[in-house]
Amino acid sequence: MNDEAPAASQPKAAWFEPVTVILMAVSSLSTAWCSYQSSLWGGQSSELAGHADKLERKAIAQHLEATAIEAVQTRFWMEAVDATIDKDEARASFYTSRFSDELKPAYEKWIAQNPFDNPAAARDPFVAGLYVPRFEKENRDALAESAIAGRKANAAGQTASSYLGNTVLLASVLFFAGTAAKFDRRRVRWSSLAFALGLFVYTAFRVAMLPAL
Repeated sequence: MNDEAPAASQPKAAWFEPVTVILMAVSSLSTAWCSYQSSLWGGQSSELAGHADKLERKAIAQHLEATAIEAVQTRFWMEAVDATIDKDEARASFYTSRFSDELKPAYEKWIAQNPFDNPAAARDPFVAGLYVPRFEKENRDALAESAIAGRKANAAGQTASSYLGNTVLLASVLFFAGTAAKFDRRRVRWSSLAFALGLFVYTAFRVAMLPAL
């Protein structure tokens, strides 16, 4: 028992503790940096997701409004057609004067096709190529912008998750670096420190590959 005791506790190299302290200090600073970046990217992800949702809801609201307008205009068109068939120009003019800015050009193009005598004419002025629904361009642009914002939100969320994952790795670095000096055997101390150093280098590489705000 007395012969094994001296061999169980082996002295540390002079550089061991300074290297351990420096590694722990740099790891602590890196942990704070990664936590900060994770918070920033998480906030940006939420902001972009909210913007995408707002644009999508706006497009839906405008689509519903355009559908309601088209329903009213369809009724006006039907009344104008009935008046035209009845040769009631006053009534036909009453309804055509109330056509929306979307229906007026579509109706004129439809009339130019001579729909009352031409079987090849469009069945009504609301078909594609004649009628352009209200807010169509605005909705298309809003949905396109919403999709872009959604993709950016997902990318920012993934970046935030990556930074958060790096904080976990750095916590492991702190653990192994902090406990390395407590081991009596030199081989165990060096193995623990070497693992901490290797894990820190790996984590530093991961951090370097990530964008920063």
